[in-house]
Amino acid sequence: MPFKVMYESTPNPHSLKFIVDSKICDEIVEITNRTQAKRSPLALKILGFPWAKSVFLGENFVTVTKEDWLEWDMICDPICELIQDHLNEGEAVLLPKQTEKNSNNPEDSEDIKKIKEVLETDIQPAVAMDGGYIEFVSYENGIVYLSLQGACSGCPSSTVTLKQGIESRLKQFVPDIKEVLEV
Repeated sequence: MPFKVMYESTPNPHSLKFIVDSKICDEIVEITNRTQAKRSPLALKILGFPWAKSVFLGENFVTVTKEDWLEWDMICDPICELIQDHLNEGEAVLLPKQTEKNSNNPEDSEDIKKIKEVLETDIQPAVAMDGGYIEFVSYENGIVYLSLQGACSGCPSSTVTLKQGIESRLKQFVPDIKEVLEV
């Protein structure tokens, strides 16, 4: 059965989320340059355009972030067709899997395990709906460092999301958290 692709806006005006009617990827990956894109034939195609800044691959979506000098109405339908054709031709979306940074490490403290659990179960589903991803980087001296990816990267409302959404939610589960910062 052929793949169908639709698109929708995200809170980031420079990112558009292309939703596929079935699962296309087993991991979540942000690709910001052509070297990283070697893992993804689809991202390599998209990043071949001079207006393309990054590609974020989710389980059933592709978020594309563009340069600000081009309007979406000129490129959204062609990108939709490119993704649909790529999938319908049976080409790979992503080559061999890498390790998941949000997964638990046996050396993680109890606080880090709880932070990762809250990110994965409470925060990721909401962020993924907007075409983004939050990656745990570290937890040091009461400060949680996160990487905002996909539509979250460079989004005008990311500071509000980070402080009022993510930080307040994490503090409910790990009271020792003083602050959440983007790296």
